[in-house]
Amino acid sequence: MCRNIKTLFNFEPPASDEEIHASALQFVRKLSGFNKPSQANEAAFNRAVEEVSSAAHRLLTSLHTHAPARDRVLEAEKAKERSRQRFG
Repeated sequence: MCRNIKTLFNFEPPASDEEIHASALQFVRKLSGFNKPSQANEAAFNRAVEEVSSAAHRLLTSLHTHAPARDRVLEAEKAKERSRQRFG
């Protein structure tokens, strides 16, 4: 999985449309191998980003869990600490 794509489910506050779109963009970039597509591929690339974003939004709104929502700030601090331990 692409390291830049973050888990968006079960957070408080819920993932924003911008976060979902950013994850979709990273996913399509990874699949296509393009950071920025050529003009010839731009329409297909942008359509794919919108379709993936829409599918991700539907997925996130349809998932259910009994686990308590995670705190974004606390999870970010844990990730920074893991990074410090890993890279010094």
